[in-house]
Amino acid sequence: MKVSGFTIVRNGMLYAYPFKEAILSILPLCDEIIVNVGKSDDNTLEIVQSISDNKIKIIESEWDMTLKGGKVLSTETNKALKQCTGDWCIYIQGDEVLHEKYYENVKAAMKKYYDDSKTEGLRFWYQHFYGSYDYVQDNYRNWYIRETRVIKRSDNIVSWGDAMDFRHRDGSKIYSKDIDAEIYHYGWVRPPEKLLNKRKDFERLYNTDEIAEKKISGFQNYDDLGNLKIFTGTHPAVMKERISESNWDFDAGLENQLPDWIRKVLIFLNPLLKRLTKSG
Repeated sequence: MKVSGFTIVRNGMLYAYPFKEAILSILPLCDEIIVNVGKSDDNTLEIVQSISDNKIKIIESEWDMTLKGGKVLSTETNKALKQCTGDWCIYIQGDEVLHEKYYENVKAAMKKYYDDSKTEGLRFWYQHFYGSYDYVQDNYRNWYIRETRVIKRSDNIVSWGDAMDFRHRDGSKIYSKDIDAEIYHYGWVRPPEKLLNKRKDFERLYNTDEIAEKKISGFQNYDDLGNLKIFTGTHPAVMKERISESNWDFDAGLENQLPDWIRKVLIFLNPLLKRLTKSG
């Protein structure tokens, strides 16, 4: 059983992505890792090249930033996927890291479903860190709780939309199994000024310049407070240095949060209240 890893990155240093840690976190599981490095305004390419492992295979690409709806992300992801030669393909985004404590679970799942023709992917649970490495989001209504990050290599399975999931070429969903493993998402944990710049530039991936500028004008960091909890677990070993170098302040505002039981009730009722308001 051969395992390929694949990922994409562009301006990873400029926006403080933990892309090197992301790559290192899946390296022990892979026989090869395809990294699509977009032409960048920083030394992202050099950082990827500095990973001294012959499993790493770099492809350089000129990303078409005129593609809207985030489609440039799936387009470039598919370029990396196309170069994979494994039976299973592990996808990791530049702000996602797999904890080493889940390696055995992932390997066991790939072995278990290897000959299962119905199973096309493996789906991971998510921890969304927010503001700092000490807090995670506790609102499953606003944040995705699981995504497919391992797929069987097939000409009929591609990255879809803005590269958040995988589908058949006709747009139908693939069949994935939930496994006992989590992805740690650090997209909202970076120096505040770099987070804001990243969010602004990301709007331009999804919208016309006119619409993007309107949205950007009202941006401020940390606009989803109120449902945070203290993270009591351990971070992946590859994140140790990055975490030790973090030096910004973040106020989680836990003292202003409603009690847990009230928050859970409101999270449950909020979609219902929105539907009732629209119907009325």
